[in-house]
Amino acid sequence: MSSVSFQQVTKIFGTTTVLHGIDLTIQDGHFMSFLGPSGCGKTTCLRIVAGLEKNSGGEVKIDDDIVSNPERNIFVPPEKRRVGMVFQSYAVWPHMNVFDNVAYPLKIQKMSKADIKIRVEEILNLVELTGLLKRIPSELSGGQQQRVALARGLVMRPRVLLLDEPLSNLDAKLREKMREDIRNIQQKFKMTCIYVTHDQIEAFTMSDKIAILNQGHVIQMGSPQEIRNNPGNKFVADFISTHT
Repeated sequence: MSSVSFQQVTKIFGTTTVLHGIDLTIQDGHFMSFLGPSGCGKTTCLRIVAGLEKNSGGEVKIDDDIVSNPERNIFVPPEKRRVGMVFQSYAVWPHMNVFDNVAYPLKIQKMSKADIKIRVEEILNLVELTGLLKRIPSELSGGQQQRVALARGLVMRPRVLLLDEPLSNLDAKLREKMREDIRNIQQKFKMTCIYVTHDQIEAFTMSDKIAILNQGHVIQMGSPQEIRNNPGNKFVADFISTHT
């Protein structure tokens, strides 16, 4: 898998600065959660890694590859970054069955039909969707649709998997099961993951490291134990105590 680094990354929308010089590194094979209140900039960070937003300043690297640096006029388009993305809204295509939804990224890469079949069946087995490959999304539960989205993000064997509040539309019992499944898959593949959430349980139970953001700044970064036991300032202490 791959490391991801932000070096003085800024993002400006109109006259509003939403990211203020973000500096952080996600190590190869680590599960990093961006945690913070609504509007803190965590999803913007994720979308910049994906290439769905362009940073206004600074540099983003995946391993040693610079994927975005506006000062040097460098911008690698999303389809060439080899990242997988799982959205909050699932974003599965309603007219495609499970197999075709998951296979779509491989078809875009012009992989052979035989290889696509092998890869898709492998991933569907991993996310426990074997036997459902001919169903369309309207015939699936919310949890099954989220597994389809996860499988589609994994099937291309991405350098980095990005997850934007993927469990927020699920009920509490299913969220708990999916937390375990995502973490187990991440560890099985030793995959680098960046996970956006406002849910502390998700962040503290799934992550190797957590970056707490507020108003476009990284307020504190560390392991779940470090942040819980040694909050770096009043905001972090209040945020944790309020949401636990």
